[in-house]
Amino acid sequence: MRTRSRKGEAMIDKAVLCEKIRALYPDVGACGIDVDAEWDGAQQAWVVHLSRGGYRLKTFLEPKDAEQCLMGRQCVSLGIEIAQLRANIERMKEA
Repeated sequence: MRTRSRKGEAMIDKAVLCEKIRALYPDVGACGIDVDAEWDGAQQAWVVHLSRGGYRLKTFLEPKDAEQCLMGRQCVSLGIEIAQLRANIERMKEA
């Protein structure tokens, strides 16, 4: 699986990336936390959005990290980023 073509376009399907995030964190999506991802060509990275209610946060995920995770090799970076986003949304909701 390649993450980018020679022109720098994303080769990972965003639906697959979002599904992997939901698999790592089943409460994302199920408990009112929505997840979405999009390729940012200018940053050459995936932008992962988490939202709940009126709150929306994002993080950038390097292509190699997304690819490694989707191939089942390593999801540490993705897991840390999503956990931080989720915690931030929970704190914002309580404030």
